[in-house]
Amino acid sequence: MKVVHISQSGPRDASLATLCAEVYGQQAGLTPLVVFTGTKNVLFAQEAARLLAGVDGEGKPLALALLVLDEKGQGMTVTHACEFKQGAKARLISELSLKAPLRVEVASDKEEAFYQQCGIKRWFDSEGKRIGLGARHPAKSSDELVPTLHLDEALILRRFKHDPNAFSDAKEAFLSGLNNFPSTF
Repeated sequence: MKVVHISQSGPRDASLATLCAEVYGQQAGLTPLVVFTGTKNVLFAQEAARLLAGVDGEGKPLALALLVLDEKGQGMTVTHACEFKQGAKARLISELSLKAPLRVEVASDKEEAFYQQCGIKRWFDSEGKRIGLGARHPAKSSDELVPTLHLDEALILRRFKHDPNAFSDAKEAFLSGLNNFPSTF
């Protein structure tokens, strides 16, 4: 598997829309659209997030992962990931854990076990969450961890509610992305 940083806006937006749709599914209401819009307009605009794909030898996408910087710009949290071929997400996370200052936050023992298999070996309890760090992450203890940058989803929803044009534009960009997901990178 080769890891590709998707940096051009067209393929990146299409991949982000696909990632949100895969992670949240059909029954998620506005959540995929809100995350897509905020990531595209805020995190990508501020260069605070990276979208990476794991591809096969022909460049066909096998998995996607969204990494978001922490407030100091030292670590990157896997906020969303999906796979199109079984086992590809684990391979992508494993590759990233070797190359990036990776952080994961998990909600269950099952998720923790998954990330441990991907090479995330250091684990801390912090603010009621389990946080795993890859070997390249600079923090040595939970006291050194700083929050991951996040989106104000309520603000985005309010904007959609009060600005029908913004909602329409976001929806159109999301659907366009879904329809234009690249077959190769």
